[in-house]
Amino acid sequence: MGLISHIREEIKVIRERDPAIHSNMEVFLYPSFKVMLYYRLAHKLYLKQHYFWARWVSQKGVRKTGIEIHPGAQIGRGFFIDHGNGVIIGETTVIGDNVTLYQGVTLGGTGKEQGKRHPTIGNNVMISTGAKVLGSFKIGDNSKIGAGSVVLEEVPPNSTVVGVPGRVVKRNDQALPQDKLDQVHLPDPVREDIVGLQHANAELTNRLLDLEREMKRLRAET
Repeated sequence: MGLISHIREEIKVIRERDPAIHSNMEVFLYPSFKVMLYYRLAHKLYLKQHYFWARWVSQKGVRKTGIEIHPGAQIGRGFFIDHGNGVIIGETTVIGDNVTLYQGVTLGGTGKEQGKRHPTIGNNVMISTGAKVLGSFKIGDNSKIGAGSVVLEEVPPNSTVVGVPGRVVKRNDQALPQDKLDQVHLPDPVREDIVGLQHANAELTNRLLDLEREMKRLRAET
């Protein structure tokens, strides 16, 4: 795909996913659009093993946009970063098609791995504000990572992950149509755990009361 085709595609993607953009010209001021121009040039230099110049171009993009994409990362079509300040994408990251990231997302490593150190993100994935995905595993297609989550292990396709550490709280659930590309209406695992503990506590209390009644009965009989 040529440069003009890339620009047309990105204008279309940004206007579809950000209602705050009112004209095509505004897209040229958008950080996500700018950083992808820097990334494409840096990535070409990286593939030709011009590593210093690739990093030089990449760092210019960081200073201009606040978004750091390593020139070695592989990014598919339809990629979108909404209000991207603080986004970091590591060298061996692989990103599929139609992926959306929000500000503060990190696709990084744990510091303990060699070779492929960063995550692989499937198609149609949404990663919400402040989420951290750390390690060389895969986030399955059509998955959603909740705001502030820290994901340290593989996520199956069609899953919703929330929490620290992140855990799957929904999978293949078609009952809630708003669940698609929605970083607000996510389950609350802490609240669910508290409710479960309350039920368990109520059951234990009832059993203790039954035991006390049984002890009183036995004492009365003797």
